[in-house]
Amino acid sequence: MADKKKKNLPPNAQDYQDSQDKREVKRPILKNCIKAFLVGGFICFIGQLISTFYIYYFDFTEQTAGNPTTATLIFITMLLTGFGVYDRIGQFAGAGSAVPVTGFGNAVISAAIEHRTEGFVLGVGGNMFKLAGSVILFGVFSAFVVALIKTIILTWGGL
Repeated sequence: MADKKKKNLPPNAQDYQDSQDKREVKRPILKNCIKAFLVGGFICFIGQLISTFYIYYFDFTEQTAGNPTTATLIFITMLLTGFGVYDRIGQFAGAGSAVPVTGFGNAVISAAIEHRTEGFVLGVGGNMFKLAGSVILFGVFSAFVVALIKTIILTWGGL
């Protein structure tokens, strides 16, 4: 705690804060960063393997292989989350398992699994799209703003 904030506390709270600071477990920040980097990189490596698979075996181009690769990664993540494997990966890797596509798939299916006792429509369906809806909304809005800016720049640049 910062010294300025500590001075504003009553004496017994300052003593408590001092004892709390002494007993606080130090986090292995460097170790956690390395694990997140390696696991996140491995997930991206798997994504690249899937993309290469689609390019060579299904005659996709590099531009068109992105969508099926994303869908495959989300599907694999949802299966692993359903079997409880992805939670263990997340506990080990921390932020490294939150690579955007796999983290999104994990968050969507976790909400669905958590509320399955409430039924398929109100429980699974309603809660599954709480997170997905906001991600899709802001993704579409951001794409619109970027396309609008690009259109304005190209229009004015062509004058």
